[in-house]
Amino acid sequence: MMDFDDFGGALAEKPLSQAEKAAAVLLAMGKTVAGRLLKYFTQHELQLIITSAQSLRPIPPDELAQLVAEFEDLFTEGAGLMDNAKAIESILEEGLTPDEVDSLLGRRTAFQAYETSIWDRLGEAEPAFVGRFLLREHPQTVAYILSMMPSSFGAKVLLELPESRRADIMNRTVNLKDVSPKAAQIIEKRVMSLLVEIDSERNSNGSAKVAELMNELEKPQVDTLLNSLESLSKESVNKVRPKIFLFEDLMLMPQRGRVLLLNDISADILTMALRGSPVEMRETVLASISPRQRRMIESDLSSGTTGINPREIAIARRAIAQEAIRLATSGQIQLKESEQDPAAQAA
Repeated sequence: MMDFDDFGGALAEKPLSQAEKAAAVLLAMGKTVAGRLLKYFTQHELQLIITSAQSLRPIPPDELAQLVAEFEDLFTEGAGLMDNAKAIESILEEGLTPDEVDSLLGRRTAFQAYETSIWDRLGEAEPAFVGRFLLREHPQTVAYILSMMPSSFGAKVLLELPESRRADIMNRTVNLKDVSPKAAQIIEKRVMSLLVEIDSERNSNGSAKVAELMNELEKPQVDTLLNSLESLSKESVNKVRPKIFLFEDLMLMPQRGRVLLLNDISADILTMALRGSPVEMRETVLASISPRQRRMIESDLSSGTTGINPREIAIARRAIAQEAIRLATSGQIQLKESEQDPAAQAA
């Protein structure tokens, strides 16, 4: 009586392709014989055989015998077809040079693709984001990373670093010696972690949308919403808060950017935005504009806020904040001071 195993073996198997047949016969041969045959295949044929070997189904002995018969000049030296991928690699190593094996198995191609794409991908990031990441790294590591970046992108990243660190990093980059493969691998793993952060930042469309909505509101409303959000998720607040920029955040801007922004804003809008603002805020803004424009605005502000619609004040402030965001997006200004160099802080 036929048992279940015998019954299953009697079922017709799916016919093998030519590449699968070649892979099966090569795997059944001894390495010496198979290795000598490899030179008769083109590279394309060998790649097909390698791919087929990795997904080759079990070959029953009688089917293998039929396959071997198709190759009249071949003699089998065993029918072990387990671990096909490792076996085909062993056969390749018997008949080809190490470089040829690497090329066929895609080792070198994969490494070279990784080696080039990692720096190309980094060049697509925001220079300010990469600059903040590099502040956490050793200067020698920063020098190596800068040397590997596309020149135009590396220059932008360098300008994002504190001025107190730029000279040292440029000097290290100029005098950079050959980096050992092990050290390069460690650094590239750090860059890969940076790329993960960049991808995460790009994918945070939700936080960007929420920030855009909040940028249309007034500070008390934004503070209330952030407090409510924080009660649910501090992580969400940490994603949204850096993307929010309000009129009051002018206090956090670098003076150079503040001057560039405010000197392009009309005196009427500035005057309206400053009505009802704290003294410190008013002084910060007035110190960033020309003396002539300052005198004009101070004169207008002396009339107070009587008869002024609060909504007009909110609109003026929002207009200034939106212009700041636009200039920052185009790379012309920074919305906030860069992180200070630890050495400078210690001093």
